[in-house]
Amino acid sequence: MSGHSKWSTIKRKKGAIDAKRGKIFTRLIKEITVAARAGGGDIEGNPRLRTAVATAKTENMPKDNIARAIKKGTGEIAGEIYDEIMYEGYGPGGVAVLVECMTDNRNRTVADVRHFFAKSNGNLGESGCVSWMFDKKGLIQVEKKNISEEEMMDMALEVGAEDVVEEESEFQVYTSPEDFETVRSALEERGIKFLDAQVSMIPKNTVEVTDEKVARSLMKLMENLEDHDDVQNVYANFDIDDALMEQIS
Repeated sequence: MSGHSKWSTIKRKKGAIDAKRGKIFTRLIKEITVAARAGGGDIEGNPRLRTAVATAKTENMPKDNIARAIKKGTGEIAGEIYDEIMYEGYGPGGVAVLVECMTDNRNRTVADVRHFFAKSNGNLGESGCVSWMFDKKGLIQVEKKNISEEEMMDMALEVGAEDVVEEESEFQVYTSPEDFETVRSALEERGIKFLDAQVSMIPKNTVEVTDEKVARSLMKLMENLEDHDDVQNVYANFDIDDALMEQIS
């Protein structure tokens, strides 16, 4: 499971891509709009929308922005129509990569994604070529600072989580996709602060990357994909040793 957490940790340490508030807002507005279009504008009756709005609030998105995004999704006001697409491929070193997109122009998006893969000595594949290597799970990442492993485990399992994994600086709380919102809300009510909380694609196994050149090329691919306006999330099954990460950062 370390592939996803490794990239999440790297992003936080680098403080680069997702630190751009405008980028965060753009992604969240798309997610709120699509969630409202798919399941209606009732926040309480639409779990996906409820999660998106809760995330937007933690990022201090203004209420007007949230309300406008919901109305675009329900058709009350005019707005773009986004298609949800998952692209799959292999990055440097044979690393499996999933790219979750929301786009109003499929041709533009697939051309850009293919270009990024090719530029990093990877290749965009057919649908289903790597998705079988991942499980869809809720993932809540909690800083270890103020809670013990036993306390975190007891609390998480009590509110419906499937598992808790201890990493160097955080706990990773795993849930089924269906229980994610229930667990997230319950932990939040108990005062738990999240580093991140979302439904993610978690790798079943990881590919260890030990070559510096491959690691640099892989990081460039991940950053290029993450920085694209049509990309919502990027998932991969790599594992890079912390010492090597320090070396290439």
